[in-house]
Amino acid sequence: MHGFWRAALYAAALGILAHPVGQALPRRWFDGGRFPYRCYKWEKQGKLYTRIGIERWKKLVPDMSRFLPDMVKKEVDPAAVTASQVELLVQETCVAELVHVVLILLSPVFLVLLPKGWNWICMLLYDLFGNLPFILIQRYNRPRLMRLHALLQRREQRKGTHEHSDTDL
Repeated sequence: MHGFWRAALYAAALGILAHPVGQALPRRWFDGGRFPYRCYKWEKQGKLYTRIGIERWKKLVPDMSRFLPDMVKKEVDPAAVTASQVELLVQETCVAELVHVVLILLSPVFLVLLPKGWNWICMLLYDLFGNLPFILIQRYNRPRLMRLHALLQRREQRKGTHEHSDTDL
């Protein structure tokens, strides 16, 4: 039974530390169009995730930005959103993906903490339900956000061009 308590404490520590570590990472390090965050051909611009029904279950997983005031809110007002706000959301998807990948990489510690037989089961459950869904959600949302970002940038550039031409008259 001691192994289960150690594993529970380890999982809790990872969960608690993941937030401040993720918040501390400079957003300038993250570019949704570059490796490893870019959308790969096999993902079909996020459509692959539609096939696994992500729209049905993604709202069921916890969104920490609803509970922690220092996190960027994931919902935006489409009528008032700017390209820079969407760019920040793209970077946030990269950070969230990295944090959950690192948590998966740290999960083999469960193999040592838990009794044989349970260790593999608990590690797989932790990875499959505690981290993988969040990675998939980021990979689903990122191409959509990047398309929105490009659209807003073009719109803002056109608007800026029109404003300059009006003032030049």
